Amino acid sequence: MNKFSVPEWSIWVQCFWASVLCLTGKYGDLLDFVVIIVLIFYILTILGIFILRRKMPNAERPYRAFGYPFLPAFYIVVATAICIALLYTKTSTSGWGVVIMLLGIPVYYLAKKKE
Repeated sequence: MNKFSVPEWSIWVQCFWASVLCLTGKYGDLLDFVVIIVLIFYILTILGIFILRRKMPNAERPYRAFGYPFLPAFYIVVATAICIALLYTKTSTSGWGVVIMLLGIPVYYLAKKKE
């Protein structure tokens, strides 16, 4: 962390990796690589709505989840179907994206252990 509480090292690593990916010249592959990961994190975020409402039913909610519970559940189903379709049709790019994302789990715990 720098003096502004920004994880400077991780931002530089992300900058380098994004530059390498951009220099490959295959924008479609890059898009497939990233979209599945973005969808997975959106799914996890929306799952968080259901989890928090179950664990903390009386918590103050300054905003509402539009169409809850049907619309968020529908989004989870559709986004999951898209992820499965991407893994099935674009395994070489989407699969590597998921592998790299999963490799971040031990990296996270190692970094957290150093704190």
